[in-house]
Amino acid sequence: MQASTSLIIPSVTFFRSLKKHQTLILQLTKREIASRYRGSLLGLLWAVINPILMLAVYTFIFGFVFKVRLDQENRFEDDKFSFALLLFSGLIVYNIFSECLSRAPGLVLANINYVKKIIFPLEILAWINLGSTLFHAIISLSVLLLALLLVNHSIHWTVLFIPVVLLPFVFLTIGISWFLAATGVFVRDIGQFIGLLLTMLLFLSPVFYPAAALPESLRDYLFLNPLSFIIEQLRAVALLGHLPDWQGLAIYSVIALAVAQIGFIWFEKTRKGFADVL
Repeated sequence: MQASTSLIIPSVTFFRSLKKHQTLILQLTKREIASRYRGSLLGLLWAVINPILMLAVYTFIFGFVFKVRLDQENRFEDDKFSFALLLFSGLIVYNIFSECLSRAPGLVLANINYVKKIIFPLEILAWINLGSTLFHAIISLSVLLLALLLVNHSIHWTVLFIPVVLLPFVFLTIGISWFLAATGVFVRDIGQFIGLLLTMLLFLSPVFYPAAALPESLRDYLFLNPLSFIIEQLRAVALLGHLPDWQGLAIYSVIALAVAQIGFIWFEKTRKGFADVL
């Protein structure tokens, strides 16, 4: 009974902390987004221009220069755009993971003034980082849906499941972010390692190719990468009009919540030593 209670309490605390500080998280996330474009001529408009330009470049390079074509299983109505849309959708998932994790080891180190304020909830630094990243991901998803509408003259109703597909991925990302943010205070080299790891995960996930392009004997290993399943599910609901893999999504959600809980516990256990190290 005591063991089961100890597993539940940190999880409740994790959600309670999110609810308690939601206003502060929202305000600081807005400030984080605004600071990224402060001083630029076009300001926040760059958040929209960037994904549009990138999708245009992908379409030109892979659709008209290299003329990359997908197999029949992954074909869309206009094949010139198919690989660009496949690549763009994969990069949306990867960029969420990459931006959060690459900044996570330095989150506490970059906010030493908050560490000295005992009442400041340091755990929200990871939420602010994630919120800023999700803001840009939502804009990229909007660009993706607009491109699908222009190319196919319609979008699949299954795009309604995009939030359902991404939600467990968000919990997985925040859990790893908490772990890295806390560990980065004590082990400064972890930032260098994460950069290398993210590059490996990029090429070992189906960002540049559909999972179906791999031989069946290797396909299962691809899904050891936490990005692979979500990338494939996002493409299924957004590009192909398929329903999510509910069983796989349920298993992924349980694992993601467990990672989030462990990451939160690790952050809370180690935060007492932050002031001593800094």
